[in-house]
Amino acid sequence: MELKDIVAIAGMPGLYHVIGQRKNGLIVETLDGTGKKIPTSPTTKVSILSDIAMFTMEGEERLAKVLLSIFDKSKDGLVVPDKKASDDAFPQFLGKVLPNYDNERIYLSDMKKLASWYTILSDKFDFEALRKSLEEEDQENESENKTEVKAKAEVKAKTEKAVKSATPKGDTKSKGKSVNTIRKMA
Repeated sequence: MELKDIVAIAGMPGLYHVIGQRKNGLIVETLDGTGKKIPTSPTTKVSILSDIAMFTMEGEERLAKVLLSIFDKSKDGLVVPDKKASDDAFPQFLGKVLPNYDNERIYLSDMKKLASWYTILSDKFDFEALRKSLEEEDQENESENKTEVKAKAEVKAKTEKAVKSATPKGDTKSKGKSVNTIRKMA
């Protein structure tokens, strides 16, 4: 199971694993242990976990990286608050996991949802496989960026060369002189 196969459905608690597709929606299975299969309708808002990001002061952080941070910190003794915990526990929890989170755009309900999602996934999800896929993705993005920078440098060099060759060398008539024209009025 990968993060792209797990969805959250608006108006329904918990997380769901996509097990199939039909003409007008998805077929999902609950991850709460009951194994209940549910069809979605075309009007149901479905959010794929791999597409979700959390706001930070610098921009956004992908949910996959935040979940990995929780996984790593929970090994070191971080306690993930449950839904009955006090409201003060959630900002403290998120501050340890994502220190630069934007506290104006991430609401308490988002923090509770994150903690709930991690609790659901902690037993069923392979976080080490997620780590490997993110590292591979970062390496691919790094090599793409290097290729893109090199291509931009080549285009810039060609453009500068074309501009230099297109500029006439002996054109002295218009250098330093302003030309005034009189406009005829009818």
